[in-house]
Amino acid sequence: MDRQDALAPIRERFRLPADMIYLDGNSLGAMPQSVPDAVHEVVVDQWAAHLIKGWNDDGWMDLPHRVGSRIGELIGAPPESVAACDSTSINLFKLISGALRIQEEASRGAVILTDSGNFPSDLYILDSVGELRIVEPDEVLESITPDVAVVALTEVDYGTGRRHNMHAITEAAHAVGALVVWDLAHSAGAFPVDLAGVGADFAVGCGYKYLNGGPGAPGFVYIAPRHQSHFENPLKGWLGHAQPFDFSSEFRPAPGISRAIVGTPSVIGLTVMDSALTVFDHVSLEQIAAKSAKLTGLFMDLIRQRTDPEAFEILTPLIPEERGSQVSLRNSNAYPIVRALIERGVVGDFRAPDIARFGFAPLYVRYVDVWDAVTAIAEVIDSGEWNQPRFNQRFSVT
Repeated sequence: MDRQDALAPIRERFRLPADMIYLDGNSLGAMPQSVPDAVHEVVVDQWAAHLIKGWNDDGWMDLPHRVGSRIGELIGAPPESVAACDSTSINLFKLISGALRIQEEASRGAVILTDSGNFPSDLYILDSVGELRIVEPDEVLESITPDVAVVALTEVDYGTGRRHNMHAITEAAHAVGALVVWDLAHSAGAFPVDLAGVGADFAVGCGYKYLNGGPGAPGFVYIAPRHQSHFENPLKGWLGHAQPFDFSSEFRPAPGISRAIVGTPSVIGLTVMDSALTVFDHVSLEQIAAKSAKLTGLFMDLIRQRTDPEAFEILTPLIPEERGSQVSLRNSNAYPIVRALIERGVVGDFRAPDIARFGFAPLYVRYVDVWDAVTAIAEVIDSGEWNQPRFNQRFSVT
């Protein structure tokens, strides 16, 4: 399968440890080979040499738009509708607040519909802004009623890997006059997203998972062109001003997606992302989606074939269109199992209370990695290797 894989050469664009099977790209993507040189250039050739002239001479101020355009190509966004800035949570706060204000002006109320599988940070943000209504993931469509102002969902459930039907949910929301905010943290870079095609209103996402932008990489924000002129950013920072260098005491929002920006761009972080996103150059998103489905499908098939049927409950949907690029396995001893695997060089992660989670970044994960990972999982389970005190010692980051 690796010999027949059209994406196999793309793995060479990443710097990966030779002794590691890395199945955690859904938490932190691998580092592209181009990044060290990009960091050297921005730190040594630009910052050290040019100092403040870098804002003009090196185009630092344009980075949110330049990086946003690269991301936009991966998520089906029209030109000038994505900016790379801030974090996912901050961007979500902006969009939910702005969407609710649009709806309040239309006398739509402040009910935000979400699901119980949404990322906790998203739930905290949503609860701080409006009247939150939480339903089970499979109850979302039937719960989109006329009193809902905004539907806010993460397309791929971080815990189970379950994927919402973005088109059906967006269509149902618009049918009752609701707006939709999508979190693409586990979507962007893992498979094609078509924001314009489904008519999405708003979206956010992070840069450090499948986009490989590095730890703490900036997030991104999408505002559909039809909403940009009347979107009001609740965080009125100076770079969201129409003329920031006029230093006016009166705020006037910038045109277009620029009004979603708040403060000074994170130049080093955005430069890393700008470089990292080049790994997608000349790569077909359809090929990425097809390989994602094959990798995750093979992993689930081998887990069923090579481990005790009672060892794991597979939480991730078997139908490719209904899952993201990860597989989640439930076991009451998931934490020590994951720790034992990491010691063997098979890196996944744990999500409380009992989920062992494995991510399959199609650009660099091989089919042989899947085979070897399941071999290690079976050996750890069959031998009882996981049941050692050191594997039960909890780290602060799991």
